[in-house]
Amino acid sequence: MGRISIPIAMLALQGLVSATGCPYADAANLQARAAGTPETPISDALVDDSSGYLTDDVGGQIGDQDSLRAGERGPTLLEDFIFRQKITHFDHERVPERAVHARGAGAHGTFTSYADWSNITAASFLGAAGKQTPVFARFSTVAGSRGSADSARDVHGFATRLQDAIRFPDLIHSVKPSPDSEIPQAATAHDSAWDFFSQQPSTLHTLFWAMAGFGIPRSYRHMDGFGVHTYRLVTDAGESKLIKWHWKTKQGRASLYWEEAQVLAGKNADAHRGDLFDAISSGNYPEWELAVQIIDEDQALAFGFDVLDPTKIIPEELAPLRKLGVMKLDTNPTNYFAETEQVMFQPGHIVRGVDFTEDPLLQGRIFSYLDTQINRHGGPNFEQLPINRPVVPIHNNNRDGAGQNLIHKNIAAYTPNTLNGGFPQQANQTSGRGFFTAPSRSVTGNLVRGLSSTFNDHWSQPRLFYNSLEPVEQQFLINAIRFETSHLQSTTVKQNVLQQLNRISNDVAARVASALGMAAPTPDPTFYHNNVTQGISITNGTLPTIATLKVGILATATTGNASRAMDQAKELKTRLAADGLVVTVVAERLAAGVDKTYSAADATDFDAVVVTSGADAAGIFDLTASSSFYPPMRPLQIANSAFLFGKPVAYFGGAAPSQMLKSAGFTTSSGDSGVFVSTNLDQMVKSIEDGLKTFKFTSRFPLDS
Repeated sequence: MGRISIPIAMLALQGLVSATGCPYADAANLQARAAGTPETPISDALVDDSSGYLTDDVGGQIGDQDSLRAGERGPTLLEDFIFRQKITHFDHERVPERAVHARGAGAHGTFTSYADWSNITAASFLGAAGKQTPVFARFSTVAGSRGSADSARDVHGFATRLQDAIRFPDLIHSVKPSPDSEIPQAATAHDSAWDFFSQQPSTLHTLFWAMAGFGIPRSYRHMDGFGVHTYRLVTDAGESKLIKWHWKTKQGRASLYWEEAQVLAGKNADAHRGDLFDAISSGNYPEWELAVQIIDEDQALAFGFDVLDPTKIIPEELAPLRKLGVMKLDTNPTNYFAETEQVMFQPGHIVRGVDFTEDPLLQGRIFSYLDTQINRHGGPNFEQLPINRPVVPIHNNNRDGAGQNLIHKNIAAYTPNTLNGGFPQQANQTSGRGFFTAPSRSVTGNLVRGLSSTFNDHWSQPRLFYNSLEPVEQQFLINAIRFETSHLQSTTVKQNVLQQLNRISNDVAARVASALGMAAPTPDPTFYHNNVTQGISITNGTLPTIATLKVGILATATTGNASRAMDQAKELKTRLAADGLVVTVVAERLAAGVDKTYSAADATDFDAVVVTSGADAAGIFDLTASSSFYPPMRPLQIANSAFLFGKPVAYFGGAAPSQMLKSAGFTTSSGDSGVFVSTNLDQMVKSIEDGLKTFKFTSRFPLDS
């Protein structure tokens, strides 16, 4: 059935992966793809430059290192077609970046169905247990440009919960940089964003997700996905159910600390892209299970809200998740531009067995995303690019247009016809396994320019989300709003923000007001409740796997204790690497056994940091220590920042750290369960790995009294 875009935007933890395009094929034409092998359309487009001579774009052999001139020191000639072709192509190498989701990363993989789900859908890709379908997934942020940082606080992927697509341009205009200064980039800590948030309360639910840990995931691999829209699944017989899509990460959910995310943005803007690429390259293929919440058509208003409202989630207690299959990403792009940048998704990539609903945001996206791709490609033939090309034959009467790659043999490009034997034939529900609209769909009523009154509650679900967080996660959310609103210049905007927050929670409004030096509002309890739902908290569990997490071992290679420190680092690295961790030994300079220098290293490079007692004894963590190999106090800065960012920290090889390291957090006397001190290798390895499963030790972060 060609290609489908499953509109499951991975709001980092509602975690936002952008819509995933799966080329679902008919069973008769689909073959399983070996891991590490791109899908066929990509293979056909690969260019092998491992031998041969340089050619121009039409195959003539050339040399292109010198221009053709009139005399040795004369002007370049207009007839120099080699120069003209080379520079003209260079001048046109870029295409318009996406208006939203410009910053992204992608990978190839496969989706495998767990069972025959024909009892709930006619979709071929879910039609048999073990059935495999090629997939290309693209992860992204929303607001930032292509050159912005991966760790910016943002909805990661398309999951903006506006209620009507006509409002989407307003949202994006409000969160983009100011048009006069182009500042700030990939950030919402400015007046126009919060002016819009406070005037359009349908944004508040998404805003709370983004202000919590969900807006700053540890990596793309550590995000869940949530399909903003309600869709329909339809059986061959035409029976339909309303559903919500979910991707559930098998790596576990994890997020950064806000200060950590800001430092990471400056130190390594490509952290998420690099993490995904490196994990796949090392054979640690990330996986997500595809699940659905299924409800009857007549339950759309049964839960106290309208499930067609894209700003609402269905609590799992009301509609449990049913896992349908698993997606594994196992192949990196060969060329970022040709694949990740040129891949073009749209909700109109839909197959038999899946149908739309009357969700107004979805209805607008069906048009907008197609229009966007035509704009980016310069014409309607973007589906013919190798990354977008279906894995099954295409038969239709679409013709010509810019960039036409296909040579159509059929001269009767119309239906009905007799000159081509009546082909291609029309497919429908009963013939040719064609797409069909759910037979039960119907609409009545007068034309109305406005939203349904069933969409009017904008505050109950943000409160449900807030109630479902752990206290420290609530503090993170409040601190994020404090950070953002402290940048606002308009007193009116700040007052309006407090008014909206107060409709969700007087506690939240009062705590934000205290940071802004403003009076706390009196409670507005209309939408207050104490309900909670499962699956929201990030910090109340442990990671199911720690493979590919990063451990930094701080050593020394230049002092009198270098041999001792390097021996400790070597034995610890060997053991941790054997368990699938990525271990980096850090020292003053590159030498045997050293992977990174202190000048190039930072605490944000690692998920855990270990100090060797040999390095400590060498005095490199003292305040008075100095070296021309790294900035002042860099080793101590890495150790202390790791502790302050809530990471597991350890001291290996000695009975007790120096007083300076104790002051930096490396002490067990405080009762911190994420600080480990040991001379025993086995015990140290176990402690570090257990600490990584916890990931963040949140007792280090203060709470409002």
